[in-house]
Amino acid sequence: MTTSAKSLSEKLKLTLDADQLTNCMRCGFCQTSCPTFEETGLEAASPRGRIALMKAAADGMLEPDAAFRQQMDLCLGCRACEPACPSDVKYGQLIEQAREAIASEQPYSRPVKLLRRLALEGLFPHHGRMRLLGGLLRLYQRSGLRTLARRLGILGLFPQHMREMEAVLPDAAGDGVIRRWERLGLPARWEAVSGGDRQLVIPAALDAAAKPVARVGLFRGCIMDALFTETNVHTIKLLRLAGYEVVIPAAQTCCGALHAHAGEKASARRLAARNVAAFAAAGVDCVASNAGGCGASLKEYDHLLHGDPQLAEPARRFAAGVRDVTELLAEGRPLPLKPLRADGEQVTVTYQDSCHLRNVMRVQSPPRRMIASVPGVRLRELQEADRCCGSAGIYNLTQPDMSSRVLDRKMEHVERTRANVVLTANPGCLLQMKWGIARAGLTQQMEALHLVDFLARSLQENEAEQGRRDAVRSGSGRS
Repeated sequence: MTTSAKSLSEKLKLTLDADQLTNCMRCGFCQTSCPTFEETGLEAASPRGRIALMKAAADGMLEPDAAFRQQMDLCLGCRACEPACPSDVKYGQLIEQAREAIASEQPYSRPVKLLRRLALEGLFPHHGRMRLLGGLLRLYQRSGLRTLARRLGILGLFPQHMREMEAVLPDAAGDGVIRRWERLGLPARWEAVSGGDRQLVIPAALDAAAKPVARVGLFRGCIMDALFTETNVHTIKLLRLAGYEVVIPAAQTCCGALHAHAGEKASARRLAARNVAAFAAAGVDCVASNAGGCGASLKEYDHLLHGDPQLAEPARRFAAGVRDVTELLAEGRPLPLKPLRADGEQVTVTYQDSCHLRNVMRVQSPPRRMIASVPGVRLRELQEADRCCGSAGIYNLTQPDMSSRVLDRKMEHVERTRANVVLTANPGCLLQMKWGIARAGLTQQMEALHLVDFLARSLQENEAEQGRRDAVRSGSGRS
C-alpha cells in the first residue's frame, strides 16, 4: 500500500462511523433504489458495495486508490437507499464522512484547490457576492453578451452538457428577496436583533383582529436567492396568505450542503453554527425552506453539530423546527387559488420528487396535496417519481455522463405522462428537468416549474379575475 493510500486508510478509520458500517446487513434491499447500481449493474456502485469498500479500506484490507475514490464520487447522494434499509443505516452520513476523509488527503492540483476555495469559501457563504454574481449573469443574459458569445462560438469552448445547461438557466437577479420585496413596496418592517444584526418582518395577510398561524423564518438560500429570487418572493406571498408572519434574518448564510457533499465538513459546521444563531435570535416558531437540498441539510444540523457541547442542543431545536414550505401551506389557511388553463384546456401536471425532500425530510404528500388544491388541475403520477433526476447538487457538472443517463431514463417516464407542466420542489431538480425537456425535444409540449411558482401562477389568475371584476363594477357605476 502506498504512503498516500495508507494515510487515507488511517483517515477513513478515524472519520467513518464504525457503528453505521457494521449496521449494514448486506441484504441488498438498497440496490433496486440506487440509480448508479441500476445503470451499471456493479456491486461497487451500490450503497451496500460502497459501504463494503469503506469498511475494507478503513480496516486496511483494501487500498483506497483512484478506483475507490471514483466510486465514492459516482454516488449521487440521493439517499433513496435509506428509506429502503431495514437496519436504518445512515448511508448519507457515511458517504459524506468518506468524502471528508478523501478531501483531506486528496492531492488536488493548484487550479482545482483554487476553484474549490473560491466557490466554497469565497462565494456561497457571502450573500453580497452571490447578488453580484446574479447581477453579472443578468447582465450577460440581457445585454446581448449571450447572443454575441453564441455567434462567436465562445460557448463551443465548453463541454456540450455545460452549453446545454447554460441554455436553460433562468433569468438571474441581482437583488435578492429582501431588496426585491422592498422594491415592490410590499408590507414589511425591519427589526433589530442581538449582535447588531437586523431582520425583515413581513406581516401575515390577515384582518387586524386575527392572529398569525405562526411566526416563520424564511431560509432564503444562496443560489436560490441569486437565480430564483422570484420563487422566494412567491414563497413569502403564499405563506402570508396562508396566515403566517414571515421573518428573514439578514445574518443567515449558505446551508452548507455543497460543502458537506464536497467533504468540507469543517466549513459546513461553521455555516451551520451561524444559521442556528441567526434563527434563534429571530424568535421564530419554525424555519421554512423551499429547496429540498437546503432543507435536508438544515434538518441534519443536529447531527452535524452534535459534537459541540455549546451548539448541540440549539442545533437539535433548530433541526426539529425545519419545515418544507409545502408542509406549512398544507397546514395553513386555504389559499385563494383559481383554475389554470393551457390553450383553453385543463392543465395536466406531473410531479418529480426532490430526493432530499422525500428521503431525508420524508415529505411526500404535502406537495401533492398542494397540487390537488389548485382547482381543475389534473395530477398524473410519474413512474419512478422517487428516483433521482441526476442533478444532485453539482453532480451534473462533475459526473455529466452518469447524470445524463439517469436523466434520460427519467424523461422517458415524463414524456409518457403527456403533462403540460413538470413540477418539482428543489432548484437543482428544476434546472435538471429543464435540461431534460430540452434534451428530449419537448419544449413545445411542456415546461418545468417550481411548485411554489405554479401555485403563485394560480394565485395570479385569481388576482387577475378580481381585477377584471373591479373594472366591470367600476364601469357599471359610471354608466
